[in-house]
Amino acid sequence: MGANWAGTATHAYVGAPVLGGRWPVLVYSPGGGDPRGLGTCVAEELASWGWVVVCVDHPGDAVAVEFPGDRVGRERVRTTVFRGDPRADAGVFRTMVGARVADVRFVLDELGSFAAGRGVDAAGRAVPRGFGRALDLRRVGVYGHSAGGTAAAQAMYEDRRIGAAVNWEGFLDQAPGASGRPGELLPVARCGVDRPLLLVGTDGFAGREELGRSWSAVRAHSGGRVRQRRFADAAHWVFTDYAAMVPQLQTAGLMSAEARKGLVGSVAPEVSVPEVRRSVRRFFEGWRLGWW
Repeated sequence: MGANWAGTATHAYVGAPVLGGRWPVLVYSPGGGDPRGLGTCVAEELASWGWVVVCVDHPGDAVAVEFPGDRVGRERVRTTVFRGDPRADAGVFRTMVGARVADVRFVLDELGSFAAGRGVDAAGRAVPRGFGRALDLRRVGVYGHSAGGTAAAQAMYEDRRIGAAVNWEGFLDQAPGASGRPGELLPVARCGVDRPLLLVGTDGFAGREELGRSWSAVRAHSGGRVRQRRFADAAHWVFTDYAAMVPQLQTAGLMSAEARKGLVGSVAPEVSVPEVRRSVRRFFEGWRLGWW
């Protein structure tokens, strides 16, 4: 007995027409080793409220990424290089964060190209009709989970095109070195931000004390532009589609209560899923309307 992941029902479908008008843009960066599809619940919610949501798979990081075309010296499918926690190796984590930030900025470059009139993607396929005209790149936000949250905050620090960011439980410092001393704060934590940043954690995250050091730093250097909250009875992957899937796996006898608690916490999905959706939507709506 197992789970048929391909059979998961969603509200999205391939080939959906582009709604007329110009819409603000959000870019999503998933957690380390995770595919972009694990953020479908929130992406669909944001799209239904009038945002263009662009979800990123990070090559070499996500479990598997299929490139749109062949290139000499590159395999068509690149699988993840991770075999454990990336923060266990300071060098790996540093490379991971830098690559993710570069990926997010590259995606913004590509969206700018589509908005300027380019009508084909990297494989030469026509982009959906009206897609470029629908992108309002004057209003761009980024959100991410875990390493994706780290990338979202640091990308906003580095790139003025990004007007607001949400970090779901991502560290804002480098991984500790061999000495065991705390890692160096990332520039976003060391210098602070001048645009809205939302930090969201859980009470069940094992690394919450370590996380608190860098989060306190960015708050101290940002002049009130950082907001922070914590979800109760929740754990690290509650920000992903696991929040809805894992309780079903437990009910079906495919996962223990202890394993469920370690992944998403004991919170019921009918509580956690709407709350995660609401928190990110309200934050970006507030920024878009000039409330912060």
